[in-house]
Amino acid sequence: MQKFVDVILPLNLKNTYTYEVDVFDFEALQLGTRVFVPFGKSKIYTAIVFKKHIIKPEFYEPKMILNIIDDQPIVSTNQMKLWQWMAGYYMCSFGDLMRAALPNPFLLETETKVKKLTELDHFDASTLTDDEYLVFEALQTQNYLKLGEISQILNKKNVMIEVKSLLEKKIIELEEEVVEKYKPKQIRYVKLNEDFEKPENLQPLLESLQKTPKQLAVVMTFFKIKAIDKKPILPAKLYEMANTNAATVKKLLDKNIFEEYYLQVDRVEQSQATKDNLLLSEAQQYAFDKINDGFKNKSVALLKGVTSSGKTEIYIKLILNEIVKDKQVLFLVPEIALTTQLVLRLKKYFGEQLLVYHSKYSANEKVEIYKKVFENSPNARVIIGVRSAIFLPFTNLGLVIIDEEHESNFKQSEPAPRYHARDTAIYMSTIFQSNVLLGSATPSIESYSNALQNKYHLVELNERFGDAVLPKIHLINLKETHFRKQMIGHFSTILVEKIQNTLANGKQVIIFQNRRGYSSFISCNSCGHVPFCPNCDVSLTHHKFKGQLRCHYCGYHIAKPHKCHSCDSKDLDEKGFGTEQIELELVGLFPKARVLRMDQDTTRGKYNFDKIIHAFEQHEVDILVGTQMVAKGLDFKNVSLVGVLNADNLLFQAEFRAYERTYQMLTQVAGRTGRSADVGEVFIQTYNPDNVIYQHVINQSYELFFQQQMIERQQFLYPPFHKIIRLTFKHKNFETTKKGAEYFTNVLTSHTAALVLGPEEPTISRVRNLYIRHVLVKISPQLKLSDIKWQILQTKEHFEKVSEFRSIKFEVNVDF
Repeated sequence: MQKFVDVILPLNLKNTYTYEVDVFDFEALQLGTRVFVPFGKSKIYTAIVFKKHIIKPEFYEPKMILNIIDDQPIVSTNQMKLWQWMAGYYMCSFGDLMRAALPNPFLLETETKVKKLTELDHFDASTLTDDEYLVFEALQTQNYLKLGEISQILNKKNVMIEVKSLLEKKIIELEEEVVEKYKPKQIRYVKLNEDFEKPENLQPLLESLQKTPKQLAVVMTFFKIKAIDKKPILPAKLYEMANTNAATVKKLLDKNIFEEYYLQVDRVEQSQATKDNLLLSEAQQYAFDKINDGFKNKSVALLKGVTSSGKTEIYIKLILNEIVKDKQVLFLVPEIALTTQLVLRLKKYFGEQLLVYHSKYSANEKVEIYKKVFENSPNARVIIGVRSAIFLPFTNLGLVIIDEEHESNFKQSEPAPRYHARDTAIYMSTIFQSNVLLGSATPSIESYSNALQNKYHLVELNERFGDAVLPKIHLINLKETHFRKQMIGHFSTILVEKIQNTLANGKQVIIFQNRRGYSSFISCNSCGHVPFCPNCDVSLTHHKFKGQLRCHYCGYHIAKPHKCHSCDSKDLDEKGFGTEQIELELVGLFPKARVLRMDQDTTRGKYNFDKIIHAFEQHEVDILVGTQMVAKGLDFKNVSLVGVLNADNLLFQAEFRAYERTYQMLTQVAGRTGRSADVGEVFIQTYNPDNVIYQHVINQSYELFFQQQMIERQQFLYPPFHKIIRLTFKHKNFETTKKGAEYFTNVLTSHTAALVLGPEEPTISRVRNLYIRHVLVKISPQLKLSDIKWQILQTKEHFEKVSEFRSIKFEVNVDF
């Protein structure tokens, strides 16, 4: 009887694919293991075994799997359950989930190689073009060339024309080779040859080295190190202590006196715990007890604690409880920057039990963390990470903590799967029968609504830790300050005076400007020309430190022009301002102050976050300028002043969550000040001081803000009252995009009871040379969400059968 397996391919495919498997391998093959399978004409992919069965597919002849990669699964059954739910709920493919969940080295792929068929003596090379001859000549000295190597030889990106021509002339053939991406980290050590460890051989060895004193010194140093420390000996340590160089050690290796060997080590560094107990304040202990009581009846709790109320200490206490039970804990944060301070605090309690997982780690480091979590290693009890950590292969998960749960960074936008880590974690808790704690000073409207409806257990912490007082928040009316000429650059004179006084008192300042770069764009004062990105409908942002105009959507950049591209005028003007310009202004205003900038441009390296935060903590920096990175959860005891330069940028965004995110961002950034005995101050510069959101921020009245938002959300059919699915259409042709989106909308409207709005052209209607149209589907609680999703998918199938629209890229974003 034939045996079959359904596999998940790392491609955006609608379904799993069925392959035939050898009868002898069928029994041994486990779900979640990797196999090599052919797909398409010549490609080989790594696939995950999803299901075993004996049912032959009806519509195609199944191919045989080529090889089994793993003896044991690398994807657990619980992960499979989570992937199934995510594929259904977020309307994405298993392949998208596989690529998001597995570190790249697990996804072995084929690498195309070009191999010669004809020797130079048997072929008339004059029939070749110049480029073809260069490839042919290179193949005479080596057996094969990779496509990347051919690109380097010809100095061009696309070499397929030349490769195709050589194939047709039967000069070369293509060969696929599977490339193993993961390599364990190995450290090189040296040891004495076993023969010389015998007493009868040692003395003759030392005598033979008398004529080479440097080599003798190295050998004697080896014995000294060995007598003190039994650990393996590094070559570098050996020649440094012997006061010689690497060449001396190499000579001893060549003489076979020393031998080299390698030991595999972890790439991820871990440290010892230094603290055993944790004392909570009375308010913290009350909140801790309430959370534990709530977990007896509900698996999800919402901790609404004001900024600096000591939520982290409560998290630590809860984690300690889970570790005693040998459970795993996942601690999710919205920004990589937040892991820096958290890791330092948590390491004191958890030491070697703590691991960090985020995008700054190398692929090989991710593999090692992944394996430790899967094996339920004692070194992987607590995982701190950003949203992607939700995909780790937990086997004994007891608790998920989601700090700053309101943050939009928990929602993945591009590429698919477009999931929300908070909601995914809540579903994951049902698989593991574990608990979820959501923490925030400014909960999302949806989460707070769920808590008030008794879906979540609500716990409030309304006082700051250590009797610290909430900051005083002031508004600065930019209309008046400009009218009275009370501005110095982009700073009001009031804010400049406050910064001066703060620095004089030995305190630190945070300046928040949620736009990076130097200026938003450059404009010609003669003809009005503005340099735009050729690939996107956006102006190019000026980055002064790089001397570039750069597109933040596709990365296109040009050198900063010295004259107008349109009329050659040299009268160019900077419009708008970003963190770079603010940094330079502060250096000019306060020449003795130490100013540092924290944005996406200054934190690209793996350890740049750590360096900036450490420098600010150690008071090596007086003023920290930053984007939203400085607003989230960071704990700086010496900050007594926060300045917000242009709050209106947050307020007037073209989306329904603009007011919510403005309130959350301003409250959070205000919370960075006054976290010790001193009362902090916050100055918000705005052209709209009468806006109700600013009044809520000043009064720190979350409940009033929530009630107002709920009235508006209900009136305009937004979450939490209606579910929203956004459909996106992208194509390189404007008319095709427009026509396709309208066609899809008309078909869907006629087949669904949900409210379908659009298609509409977004504010930025072209990105990476693709024109964009959006359609919103609003789904009332009376309708079944799964039915609406099915109708969307059915419409998509019908849509793709129309040849004119087949090339349109279609995207679905659930809970947009």
